[in-house]
Amino acid sequence: MAKSITQLLPLETKTIWAILNESIDDATANQIIWFHLGYRYDADTQSWDTSRVDPSWLAEYPEPPNFIESRPATVKLTRSIPKENKQLLKDKLGFKGYKIGEFGPRQTRRATMANWLLGLIEEWPEI
Repeated sequence: MAKSITQLLPLETKTIWAILNESIDDATANQIIWFHLGYRYDADTQSWDTSRVDPSWLAEYPEPPNFIESRPATVKLTRSIPKENKQLLKDKLGFKGYKIGEFGPRQTRRATMANWLLGLIEEWPEI
Protein backbone atom coordinates (compact mmCIF):
# COMPACT_ATOMS: atom_id res chain seq x y z
CA MET A 1 0.00 0.00 0.00
CA ALA A 2 1.27 3.47 -0.85
CA LYS A 3 1.66 6.35 1.55
CA SER A 4 -0.77 9.21 1.26
CA ILE A 5 0.31 12.43 -0.39
CA THR A 6 0.72 14.15 2.97
CA GLN A 7 3.20 11.49 4.10
CA LEU A 8 5.53 11.88 1.12
CA LEU A 9 8.78 13.72 1.59
CA PRO A 10 8.91 17.10 -0.16
CA LEU A 11 10.59 17.23 -3.54
CA GLU A 12 13.73 19.14 -2.58
CA THR A 13 17.50 18.56 -2.61
CA LYS A 14 17.37 17.16 0.95
CA THR A 15 15.10 14.38 -0.32
CA ILE A 16 17.37 13.77 -3.33
CA TRP A 17 20.36 13.37 -0.99
CA ALA A 18 18.32 11.03 1.24
CA ILE A 19 17.70 8.79 -1.77
CA LEU A 20 21.38 8.84 -2.75
CA ASN A 21 22.61 8.25 0.80
CA GLU A 22 20.01 5.54 1.43
CA SER A 23 18.63 7.51 4.38
CA ILE A 24 15.12 6.62 3.24
CA ASP A 25 13.96 3.12 2.49
CA ASP A 26 13.39 1.70 -0.97
CA ALA A 27 9.60 1.73 -0.60
CA THR A 28 9.55 5.46 0.17
CA ALA A 29 11.93 6.24 -2.70
CA ASN A 30 9.67 4.27 -5.05
CA GLN A 31 6.55 6.02 -3.76
CA ILE A 32 8.03 9.44 -4.46
CA ILE A 33 8.73 8.43 -8.07
CA TRP A 34 5.31 6.83 -8.44
CA PHE A 35 3.58 9.97 -7.23
CA HIS A 36 5.46 12.17 -9.70
CA LEU A 37 4.74 9.72 -12.53
CA GLY A 38 1.04 10.11 -11.69
CA TYR A 39 0.24 6.88 -9.83
CA ARG A 40 -2.16 7.34 -6.91
CA TYR A 41 -3.29 4.59 -4.60
CA ASP A 42 -6.99 4.65 -3.76
CA ALA A 43 -7.41 3.10 -0.33
CA ASP A 44 -11.20 2.88 -0.75
CA THR A 45 -11.01 0.69 -3.85
CA GLN A 46 -7.62 -0.79 -2.91
CA SER A 47 -6.41 -0.16 -6.44
CA TRP A 48 -4.23 2.23 -8.37
CA ASP A 49 -5.71 5.34 -9.96
CA THR A 50 -3.67 5.75 -13.13
CA SER A 51 -5.64 8.61 -14.69
CA ARG A 52 -2.61 10.95 -14.31
CA VAL A 53 -0.03 8.48 -15.66
CA ASP A 54 1.51 9.14 -19.07
CA PRO A 55 0.23 6.58 -21.60
CA SER A 56 3.77 5.45 -22.41
CA TRP A 57 4.25 4.42 -18.78
CA LEU A 58 0.77 3.01 -18.39
CA ALA A 59 1.16 0.72 -21.40
CA GLU A 60 4.13 -1.03 -19.82
CA TYR A 61 3.32 -0.51 -16.15
CA PRO A 62 -0.41 -0.57 -15.32
CA GLU A 63 0.76 -0.72 -11.71
CA PRO A 64 3.81 1.24 -10.54
CA PRO A 65 7.08 -0.67 -10.92
CA ASN A 66 9.62 -1.25 -8.20
CA PHE A 67 12.53 0.76 -9.58
CA ILE A 68 15.01 -0.82 -7.17
CA GLU A 69 14.20 -4.34 -8.35
CA SER A 70 13.32 -3.72 -12.00
CA ARG A 71 16.13 -2.97 -14.40
CA PRO A 72 13.73 -2.42 -17.35
CA ALA A 73 11.73 0.15 -15.37
CA THR A 74 14.91 1.98 -14.38
CA VAL A 75 16.14 1.95 -17.98
CA LYS A 76 12.83 3.52 -19.04
CA LEU A 77 13.22 6.13 -16.30
CA THR A 78 16.78 6.86 -17.47
CA ARG A 79 15.64 7.25 -21.08
CA SER A 80 12.94 9.70 -19.98
CA ILE A 81 15.55 12.10 -18.54
CA PRO A 82 16.21 14.86 -21.09
CA LYS A 83 19.80 14.94 -22.34
CA GLU A 84 20.43 18.34 -20.75
CA ASN A 85 19.46 16.89 -17.35
CA LYS A 86 21.61 13.74 -17.44
CA GLN A 87 24.40 15.29 -15.32
CA LEU A 88 22.28 17.18 -12.78
CA LEU A 89 23.49 15.16 -9.80
CA LYS A 90 27.05 16.20 -10.55
CA ASP A 91 26.32 19.70 -11.84
CA LYS A 92 23.70 20.82 -9.29
CA LEU A 93 24.53 18.74 -6.22
CA GLY A 94 28.21 18.08 -6.68
CA PHE A 95 27.53 14.34 -6.36
CA LYS A 96 30.76 12.55 -7.21
CA GLY A 97 29.17 9.11 -7.54
CA TYR A 98 29.71 6.03 -5.47
CA LYS A 99 33.14 4.59 -4.74
CA ILE A 100 34.26 1.56 -6.70
CA GLY A 101 33.50 -1.58 -4.75
CA GLU A 102 30.87 0.19 -2.63
CA PHE A 103 28.00 0.20 -5.07
CA GLY A 104 25.89 -2.16 -7.08
CA PRO A 105 22.71 -2.10 -9.14
CA ARG A 106 20.66 -0.88 -6.17
CA GLN A 107 22.76 2.27 -5.71
CA THR A 108 22.88 2.89 -9.46
CA ARG A 109 19.08 2.67 -9.62
CA ARG A 110 18.75 5.04 -6.67
CA ALA A 111 21.03 7.50 -8.46
CA THR A 112 18.81 7.27 -11.54
CA MET A 113 15.74 7.91 -9.40
CA ALA A 114 17.44 10.86 -7.72
CA ASN A 115 18.55 12.33 -11.04
CA TRP A 116 15.06 11.97 -12.52
CA LEU A 117 13.55 13.78 -9.52
CA LEU A 118 16.20 16.49 -9.67
CA GLY A 119 15.21 16.96 -13.31
CA LEU A 120 11.63 17.57 -12.18
CA ILE A 121 12.83 20.21 -9.75
CA GLU A 122 14.85 21.80 -12.55
CA GLU A 123 11.94 21.81 -15.01
CA TRP A 124 9.15 22.53 -12.53
CA PRO A 125 10.60 24.49 -9.57
CA GLU A 126 7.10 25.10 -8.19
CA ILE A 127 6.57 21.40 -7.42
